[in-house]
Amino acid sequence: MSSPSVETVPDLGRCDHCAVRHQAVCGALSDQELSRVNQLARRRTISAGQIIMSDEDPVEFFANVVSGVIKLTKTLVDGRQQIVGLLFPPDFLGRAFSTSNPYFAEAATDVEICCFAHDGFERLLKEYPDLEHRLFEKTLNELDSAREWMVLLGRKTAEEKVASFLLLLARRAAVTGCSHASAALLPTFQLPLTRSDIADYLGLTIETVSRQITRLKTTGIIKLLDNRLFVVPDMDALAKIAGQELPPVH
Repeated sequence: MSSPSVETVPDLGRCDHCAVRHQAVCGALSDQELSRVNQLARRRTISAGQIIMSDEDPVEFFANVVSGVIKLTKTLVDGRQQIVGLLFPPDFLGRAFSTSNPYFAEAATDVEICCFAHDGFERLLKEYPDLEHRLFEKTLNELDSAREWMVLLGRKTAEEKVASFLLLLARRAAVTGCSHASAALLPTFQLPLTRSDIADYLGLTIETVSRQITRLKTTGIIKLLDNRLFVVPDMDALAKIAGQELPPVH
């Protein structure tokens, strides 16, 4: 499958004006090292629903997610697909030191990514140990998240699954900021997936997802500003239902 038609802009905003620079892999670099990265970087904007990377296609580029949400899926031999992950700002897209992509990457929302050519970026990893170390840290974090999701799929109840998914979105919105932030600065986010996709991601039916969201709304754990825009008045209460503990606030 060919790559989607996207807008490519060289050096848009430059690294020193990047909203996710300090949290992304390139945040480990000095200003001088960033100038090298900036020569490789190209911003791309992708509309919701477009494929960014195709399963088993050759790796052509890697990317930092600057805005939006990317859906990762795997395809079974009979054509069925399973959502295996979501990427948010400032997550890293792509499998370094691999010749092919391990999954489909699709824009779940309108997305902006900062792309680096495959060969050039892997050369930088060899030249800059701090960059390689940051990427290694992010890879381990992703592995930890995948193991936690295995527990969710295998052991948690429907209520805990839906609460865990909404907690994930709320926490990521709090970290990266949200264009829909309320006056009270409560965690506010827009659902990046359809109810059908959420059901697929959580191993539930659409009806169960809708029922659990309604229950959380009725009890005041969440509020809906519209069909897709959510506010979380009490993160601790949502975390308790999800069977998780929030990290201490510093």
